[in-house]
Amino acid sequence: MKTIRIVHGPNLNLLGEREPGIYGTTTLADIDAALRTHATDAGFAFDAMQSNHEGQIIDYLHEHRHATDIYLINPGGLTHTSVALRDCIAAIRVPTIEVHLSDVDNREAFRRVNLIRDVCVASFAGRGAGSYDDALAHAIALLAPDATTRRPEPI
Repeated sequence: MKTIRIVHGPNLNLLGEREPGIYGTTTLADIDAALRTHATDAGFAFDAMQSNHEGQIIDYLHEHRHATDIYLINPGGLTHTSVALRDCIAAIRVPTIEVHLSDVDNREAFRRVNLIRDVCVASFAGRGAGSYDDALAHAIALLAPDATTRRPEPI
């Protein structure tokens, strides 16, 4: 059985209460439950984790790299600051899809710096929890038996 894992970065544990005008009122538990149902209904194993610690996220990606067919990642603020996370995604060579609730390209100038996107196979943003739905649908399509997934080239 193919495995899809989702990684949620810093502050995403506060979804539903954190700036609902930007991030909506859906909780992280709600998002994970919907994704789990969709993934398992499509015949995939699914796992989700959230951490506010960059190193813990990198350790998780390293630890599960040989038991994961595709990652979905919402790196949160690490998108704009973490060369280490970018290098990790490139190094593990597991296809990774970037996800953001808000449209980071049309927010504050510092959020327009994206260190993650170029090492991902796709990026979905700006549709709230719907961005996760789009990313999962894309992951499932990439993992379908007749699809070919592109593994990022190592840096």
